[in-house]
Amino acid sequence: MQFNKEQTKALKELLYLLADDELILGHRNSEWTGLGPILEEDIAFSSMAQDKIGHAQNFFEMLHELGEPEPDTNAFARDENLFRCCHFVEYPIGEYNFSLMRHFLFDHAMFIRYGMLSGSSYEPLASAVRKFKGEMIYHVLHADTWIKQLSQADEESYRLMQSALDECLPLALGMFETLSGENLLSDSGIYSGEELLRQSWIEKVVPLIESAGLILPDLNNIQPAFGGRKGIHTDYLKPLLDEMSEVFKIDPDAEW
Repeated sequence: MQFNKEQTKALKELLYLLADDELILGHRNSEWTGLGPILEEDIAFSSMAQDKIGHAQNFFEMLHELGEPEPDTNAFARDENLFRCCHFVEYPIGEYNFSLMRHFLFDHAMFIRYGMLSGSSYEPLASAVRKFKGEMIYHVLHADTWIKQLSQADEESYRLMQSALDECLPLALGMFETLSGENLLSDSGIYSGEELLRQSWIEKVVPLIESAGLILPDLNNIQPAFGGRKGIHTDYLKPLLDEMSEVFKIDPDAEW
């Protein structure tokens, strides 16, 4: 299917959202390497980080085919205000309960998003996410298992998981910030939009949260952490980008 200039611009915004969310959270999750509370979790977060960065690489390659810079340059040489990641992925890993809750809330959203995109009229994207969705099955299974197990372990474990849920929800709702050109994406069959994703996500995660015994605040009274999709970021992103790009900037033209 051929897209006009405005549709292509909106498609690029969507691809940057996907690439940047996966790249930044992939790097955050990789920070658990060697620090996991048990060896199994050390390996799990490292593996999921590798998957996410691999997904980001594919989205950056699609962007390159649409005229954007080549993937490494795009990932490591852009200014902070050009990133389209949500605030949720920018936060440091914190304690394990925060990272686990972020993993649970984010990966369910991404799993649903990939399901929606699997029928996209932009075939390169549809083809890629059908593969990624298969990988994400294991991500959400891992998250669901540990959320329930730790929420029901003992009083202190429950308290920590409830605290993480309360902290994460405003950030998680920020994932669904309206995209620039979203109406064009919907009209051209590329993507159905963030509001549908948000509703589908709520329908999925609320029963899982309740089955774990956690108390869900009224989502209508929570102010989402918006701004990331417009290039407005937390103070955490710039230091992370500096760290991520340190080796690349030594010699941007080097071949590895």
